[in-house]
Amino acid sequence: MAAPSFLGWDFSTQQLKVIAIDEHLRVIYEDNVNFDKDLPEFKTQGGAHVHGDRLTVTSPVLMWVKALDMILEKMKSSGFNFSQVRALSGAGQQHGSVYWKKGSIQILKNASPKLPLHQALKACFAISDSPIWMDSSTASQCSALENAVGGAQRLANITGSRAYERFTGNQIAKIYNQNPEVYAQTERISLVSSFAASLFLGAYAPIDYSDGSGMNLLQIWDKSWSASCLDACAPELVEKLGNPVPSHSVLGSISPYYIQRYGFSPDCKIVAFTGDNPASLAGMRLEEGDIAISLGTSDTLFLWIREPTPALEGHILCNPVDSQTYMALLCFKNGSLMRERIRNECASGSWDEFSKALSSTVAGNNGNLGFYFDVMEITPEAVGVHRFNSDNQKVLNFPKEVEIRALIEGQFMAKRIHAEKLGYKVMPQTRILATGGASHNKKILQVLSDVFNAPVYTIDTANSACLGSAYRAIHGLVAETNVPLADVVKLAPEPRLAVTPTAGAEELSFRLESWLPPQITAAQ
Repeated sequence: MAAPSFLGWDFSTQQLKVIAIDEHLRVIYEDNVNFDKDLPEFKTQGGAHVHGDRLTVTSPVLMWVKALDMILEKMKSSGFNFSQVRALSGAGQQHGSVYWKKGSIQILKNASPKLPLHQALKACFAISDSPIWMDSSTASQCSALENAVGGAQRLANITGSRAYERFTGNQIAKIYNQNPEVYAQTERISLVSSFAASLFLGAYAPIDYSDGSGMNLLQIWDKSWSASCLDACAPELVEKLGNPVPSHSVLGSISPYYIQRYGFSPDCKIVAFTGDNPASLAGMRLEEGDIAISLGTSDTLFLWIREPTPALEGHILCNPVDSQTYMALLCFKNGSLMRERIRNECASGSWDEFSKALSSTVAGNNGNLGFYFDVMEITPEAVGVHRFNSDNQKVLNFPKEVEIRALIEGQFMAKRIHAEKLGYKVMPQTRILATGGASHNKKILQVLSDVFNAPVYTIDTANSACLGSAYRAIHGLVAETNVPLADVVKLAPEPRLAVTPTAGAEELSFRLESWLPPQITAAQ
């Protein structure tokens, strides 16, 4: 008897990925389809079409469907045993939207297993190219939405974020404004995640709470659509969106199409799909009080929060693995490129020299602190380099080793302060899970540990959204009995402890915190 398996899908910007895991959470199959390389007929670059205005960015809907056909055929050719798949779930790039034409539900439901799905569905979409998260063409719609509800902070209080151009509500408003006839032809609007789930379900899958939080439309507190936000975007929107559901919901059994064409079991369950960032939170197995920090070109923080306080910076989303709590996302543009510039100027381009400089200076940098923003920062909105000495006076330069520590402490202190503004609290059990290029540098991680006064672990997140989707497929089968995800994923590899706080770190983080906010204001 073959062992049961679970599938996790990731419909990301540049590729479609799949992972199969067994009951012991071991990866037994993985594959991907790269949109540019494997589907050149769609003429995408990086999986998208950037339009002439450089603001409008879209992706072809049928490209995503054809990629699913391709990957399932590859799995079939390799001898993958679909009949043992107990459940599947998935992730989609956040904010993107798909517009199903009136009558499409019947075509989806009755797709012939003799045809690839992209052929069966070719006439189903009112818009052939979906707006995606890279789009920034909706500035006027964002202003209108904020004005309609009483301002940016009021919108954040309702939906978890101020108005963002990539957020789905503003994209829907633009389509309604510019193409009312296309909007009128649309019977259902899906997110990329719920669209992908619909393909497996053979029916329109609902939007889940977590990905739904990235639309500027969902009231994150009572997890229902905000009437004032919907009305500000387009008419009859509640019918076109359907009712949102908890992220762990079992939506139903797999469509007969997959049973007949690929040999899936009729008992295979579809667990609600969610956004790629929420799915990554599941893949990294965050628990309450934890923070994941991705130290890349931009630095991104994922936080698990019980009582969030939405702000004008960052995003609060419903937590995909615990309906009673929330997750927050914070993005900082000045990440690795900023660290590399200071390394080149102050450490002869050597990370070893950079690390030695961090070792030769004390935590707290004797009161010297800097903010380093080569490009306009998102959090806070500031640009330029701003250095302050221990008397809080602005200075033009620091000695090289002081500059290096000022950069790293300043970067991490800003992260802690903005996290706390969103309601995050460092707890006794807090773990910081670090990933990305700089997570390989132990001295940088030591500063991170000291600033947050918490141990830092490193994790491998190469496929965190995909793996998180597979974990969520297993969790969905037991979630109704209040089993937490943490219990389901006990057998997964543990994060590796990298560093613990230096003695006295608590005092350092308190001291830095007490005088950093005025400096951020001064930096602006």
